[in-house]
Amino acid sequence: MQDILRQALKLALVSALVASSAFASPQSQDPASQEPAKTPPPAQQQTQQQTGSQPVQQKDTVTPKNSKEDVEAIGNRNVGKGMNLYSLEREISLGKQLAQEVERSSKLIDDPVVTEYVNRVGQNLVRNSDARVPFTIKVIDSDEINAFALPGGFFYVNSGLILHAMEESELAGVMAHEISHVTARHGTKNATKGELMQLATIPLILLGPGGWAGYGIYQGLNLAIPVTYLKFSRDAEREADFLGLQYMYKAGYDPNSYVTFFERIQADEKRRPGSIPKVFSTHPPTPERIENTQKEIARILPARQEYIVTTSEFDSVKSRLRNIMFTRKVGDNAPGKPTLRTKTEQSKKQPTGNDPNSTDDDRPTLKRRPDSQP
Repeated sequence: MQDILRQALKLALVSALVASSAFASPQSQDPASQEPAKTPPPAQQQTQQQTGSQPVQQKDTVTPKNSKEDVEAIGNRNVGKGMNLYSLEREISLGKQLAQEVERSSKLIDDPVVTEYVNRVGQNLVRNSDARVPFTIKVIDSDEINAFALPGGFFYVNSGLILHAMEESELAGVMAHEISHVTARHGTKNATKGELMQLATIPLILLGPGGWAGYGIYQGLNLAIPVTYLKFSRDAEREADFLGLQYMYKAGYDPNSYVTFFERIQADEKRRPGSIPKVFSTHPPTPERIENTQKEIARILPARQEYIVTTSEFDSVKSRLRNIMFTRKVGDNAPGKPTLRTKTEQSKKQPTGNDPNSTDDDRPTLKRRPDSQP
């Protein structure tokens, strides 16, 4: 009975997706840059961000309390432990199915220069993480400031996020956060909780309105993806912040950039209320979250002589992507290009049949046939 229900639930999750369209010996580092801009130790560095606070003061040496706080142990620790009914193989299979739905309902950037660069930045972070699955990284053509990673390592970065980032390290920070959701297996842990609830409350599911399997529209892409895989608890977001800082640090990036990016998002929202990306609506960059991140930088990350902040390649790719997006928008607004209008819009523009002054010759009319008269 339980196996049948589990298989039925899996089919329901996949079928609910419709096409309607949240980051030992040292490992090798492969910075995506050709000319990386470096920063001096945080104690001497002056922030270059208009909205940011001063860089966090880091200690020369730190004493980790456990392996999860030890950046030198990254890759040799089990950060995804916990109750989970999904094996890694099943998680990859599930992620592949979800990724197919994402790609059917969204437009991908296919420019080889942009996609290769973003993939290289991401794979460098993955190599310096606790990942146990391979990652597939693609760029979505969307103005939304967002990135998300599905179970099994299927990772999507919106073009809007790349254009909003001021430096490569900011982009890397958000990507590291999303990679952390996969390494900690947050998506399938949520799904496990749902399946256990399902098995424990069969009568409620049969009688209740909608049961546990509620599907929310993913705001960033208008994709009907099960909320199980994209909406995480505060504890999960806190863990992703914690791990993401370590991954970007291990890859050579300045961890303070993660803070400055969120501070700019927060400042944008204060200047223009409602401008905050919908992806942050469930886990906004609150002052408390920013403060916790700064405390973790000071507590677990030892100071380095220099960090990667940005690269000339990042600026070049960003400029190239901006031109691609501009060209697309010009093409979408070109005169003579077919457009779709809703029925409501058409009814507002068309005169009614009772209007004696109507001059719409194309409007259909009803006439009686001559041979039908008595």
